[in-house]
Amino acid sequence: MTFSITDILQARQVLRGKADGTPMVPSPFMSGVCGQDFWLKLENMQPIGAFKLRGAMNAVANLAPETKGVTCCSTGNHGRGVAYAAAKRGLRAVICMSNLVPQAKVEGIKALGAEVAIIGSSQDDAQREAERLVAEEGLVEISPFDDADVIAGQGTIGLEMLEACPDLETLLVPLSGGGLAAGVAVAAKALNPRIKVLGVTMERGAAMHASIAAGHPVDVEEVASLADSLGGGIGMDNKLSFPLCRDYLDGTLLVSEAEIRDAMQALFFEDRMVAEGASVVGIAAVLAGKLPPATGSIATIITGRNLDMPNFAKLISGQDTQIGDLLLKGKPYGA
Repeated sequence: MTFSITDILQARQVLRGKADGTPMVPSPFMSGVCGQDFWLKLENMQPIGAFKLRGAMNAVANLAPETKGVTCCSTGNHGRGVAYAAAKRGLRAVICMSNLVPQAKVEGIKALGAEVAIIGSSQDDAQREAERLVAEEGLVEISPFDDADVIAGQGTIGLEMLEACPDLETLLVPLSGGGLAAGVAVAAKALNPRIKVLGVTMERGAAMHASIAAGHPVDVEEVASLADSLGGGIGMDNKLSFPLCRDYLDGTLLVSEAEIRDAMQALFFEDRMVAEGASVVGIAAVLAGKLPPATGSIATIITGRNLDMPNFAKLISGQDTQIGDLLLKGKPYGA
């Protein structure tokens, strides 16, 4: 499989006026923390509340006319994007998810008219059900990350960020299966070959980080995380997102659950924004002092807002939070 900036430019035409043009705003608080201009690309302002709409809409738009329906494996936001895009085209959609996915995300997908299949306790289990639907019911699978159309759709974010702020020195991109990171990195480096693009992910279950370190796709244990949207493996037969992330990212950074919590609180209290844990990993890396020294503007992508609000309220107010087998002790903001 090949992939280039041409694919992203074509996706831009497909998405124009439907899933593009989200705001890019400065964060005075984060600028003060890092000593450089710091920008937030607000993909949480998409109609489905997450950046995944871009890749899903581009992929669905490129399906053959005779397509009967679609399926995918998802931790939540990709499924929401596929459900939304399929509904716009009048297609059946079956979203396969593990029981680690928050109920709020399950209900959000059902509200868009899609069917939801909860299978097992890992993305691998959900993936097997998606493959069964392809083989037995003739649905077309749309990968959340290892798909050229999906990566191209996500890459349009990189185009918009560099066009809004051509002097960006560093991009901090949430890293999971690599569709977002790959697309953004290809787009950003096409416009500015000197820019640094860093993937940021959680310490618990960082599949792409571990795969890049190993030099090939590897399995990791899936565990609950505040950054649940970054969960799941990258597929042992990954053909596109792994080599693109390996070749285009300038490094990867890991953040802890406590650091993600601190970043969610900071974004809420300082910038007045509600965002998923996966959205704030770039902010978390900066607040934790993990970002290499920078002399120019920095930006990150606030990828989504689809979270469980009662749990968010507990976390923001400084209460203890149970994350799977981990009890994250409460910490009021600023304490």
